[in-house]
Amino acid sequence: MIKTDPTQVEFEKWRRKNLGKVTSGLSRILNRLNVNQSAVVTGLLKAMRYSLLGGGKRIRPLLALAAAEAVGGETREALPVALAVEMIHAYSLVHDDLPAMDNDSLRRGRLTCHKLFGEATAILAGDALFTLAFETLANCGRKSLETCRRINLTLTILARAAGALGLVGGQALDLAMERRPAASPSIWPSVAEIRDMELRKTGELMAAALTGGAHLAGARPIELRRLRQIGLNLGLAFQIKDDLLNQAGDPARLGKAVGSDAVRGKATFPAVCGAIETERELNELTEKTLELTLFFKYQGRNLESLIVNLVDRQI
Repeated sequence: MIKTDPTQVEFEKWRRKNLGKVTSGLSRILNRLNVNQSAVVTGLLKAMRYSLLGGGKRIRPLLALAAAEAVGGETREALPVALAVEMIHAYSLVHDDLPAMDNDSLRRGRLTCHKLFGEATAILAGDALFTLAFETLANCGRKSLETCRRINLTLTILARAAGALGLVGGQALDLAMERRPAASPSIWPSVAEIRDMELRKTGELMAAALTGGAHLAGARPIELRRLRQIGLNLGLAFQIKDDLLNQAGDPARLGKAVGSDAVRGKATFPAVCGAIETERELNELTEKTLELTLFFKYQGRNLESLIVNLVDRQI
């Protein structure tokens, strides 16, 4: 008889419950925008909805909610930043898939936004999702002095993570590192350069989700510092896992083509270090990240489970 892990069962209940909160919150915001709009704007909102509500693991919003719990708060306190960070992530995927970037045709087993709605609409949909993220966060909550202070700092955290020193800068580095000839290893980026790129591209937004969610729940500075490091480590581990799956994953399960990184000559850990060394790096990062979660004891149980599920995933 197969025994069921009660911790995993409880986490799965928590995950499903909060996925529902995030999805309904995102849908509710889009529905409000759609009132009495022209056909053109309605078409733009349709592209936004397609990209924002088209599935996905909702990793970043779940991190924000788990972080609020880890510091003794409630998930409802962190919901505004959870919604905002998912909008930023969705925008980044829409733009990342464009012909000028990664030129992908599939995302989550469906046509990418630009393939369905056209490049111009996809660019505008991404722009609109990005700005909607900050509007969503700025308008949240009762405007007590303390709430305003927390919102203002969280807006700063998100803006920095999404900008030139974070996500956008990481994308720029990623593009600059592409197509360096594999036959000339001396001009391939170093491991340190790839780590910096991945930390900006993925780690900063995960760190912002954690620290933003915790900050809205009243976290102490020591807790915010710990969560930021967890987010950076997890972002790097997540991207390394993503690179390994792109190299040898199952396209039917991933919902997108595999081997695309090698075709484009993208600088990844597997390309530079090989699969064995990359797996070792992933395991070390995972251990360090899970050690950091011990600081939060029982309150951090869902955060710990979320991390384990992310690095063990096959999709």
